Amino acid sequence: MANVHANVITAELGTHLRKHVAACLRLLDEGATVPFISRYRKEATGGMDEVTVHAVQMRHQELTELDKRKEYIIDVIKERDMLTPELQERIMETLDPVVLEDIYLPYKPKRNTRAQAARALGLEPLARMIMAQNSSDIEKQAKKFAKEAGGIEAAIAGASDIIAEWVSESEKARNLVRSRYQRSATIKSKVVAGKEEEGKNY
Repeated sequence: MANVHANVITAELGTHLRKHVAACLRLLDEGATVPFISRYRKEATGGMDEVTVHAVQMRHQELTELDKRKEYIIDVIKERDMLTPELQERIMETLDPVVLEDIYLPYKPKRNTRAQAARALGLEPLARMIMAQNSSDIEKQAKKFAKEAGGIEAAIAGASDIIAEWVSESEKARNLVRSRYQRSATIKSKVVAGKEEEGKNY
């Protein structure tokens, strides 16, 4: 994957030719240290200083870990017989670990959840009806599932659990919430009672 990493890092750096980045990666993979490369291999790396070589090294390590994670995720989805060429392409092209986990989330094996219990009771059709928001009488719709669920309220609660899982696993919804928090979230802190002395510097 070193060739792919060289392409990515070259684009991200924007200051060195690909052949220089590739040479730096090759030297790192051969065991050369950051100080050695920056001092004695400037010709090969296009004059990279120690800061740049270290940045290349760190990004190379991040991309290597990301590659391992991608392989694992693809194997898991393949075992579940849910891997499509389009999904595999999205996974392989992703460079952001957060985005990768968002893609994986709907396919991730789950422990027993309330949503799974609700599905076992046959409440997914009710969840779809509620999610569609095209009925003005949810209780009337839920009545059809009341016997299996143990009552109308229990049916609605189970359907709500399924909807909550759908929303939490929605890549679009997660990106929307994340972007809004990044734009407008406010972080507040206060000193814990009894820790005034330790907290005064912060």
